[in-house]
Amino acid sequence: QTRLVQSGGGVVQPGGSLKLSCSTSKFALDFYAIGWFRQAPGKEREGVACISPSGDDTDYSPSVKGRFTISRDNANNTGYLQMNSLKPEDTAIYYCAVLYSTTYNQAPSLRPWEYTYWGQGTQVTVSS
Repeated sequence: QTRLVQSGGGVVQPGGSLKLSCSTSKFALDFYAIGWFRQAPGKEREGVACISPSGDDTDYSPSVKGRFTISRDNANNTGYLQMNSLKPEDTAIYYCAVLYSTTYNQAPSLRPWEYTYWGQGTQVTVSS
């Protein structure tokens, strides 16, 4: 059973923007790090961005740093991934996931195997 629900995604031209959302009604996200991952056909799942439970600490893959921004709204139990200056190589299925953290300021992780609950995935296609 999918515990996280994703929205956003779609088809966009190179240079365009998209915003992904990830939320749940099953539990409070306050003590969970949120990660965004993607998987292109024939490739392994890779970490894109992650954010600590407090929101004070973030990390990004070098391939998206400066173009993507991860954020969260704990009051609304939602995480976001703003994607700007999209490139064709960003085309993939994007997944959000959460990892329970023992401290509110625990540094987030880009390692997918550490995450517990996953969203259903959403297709992002960058094409002219």
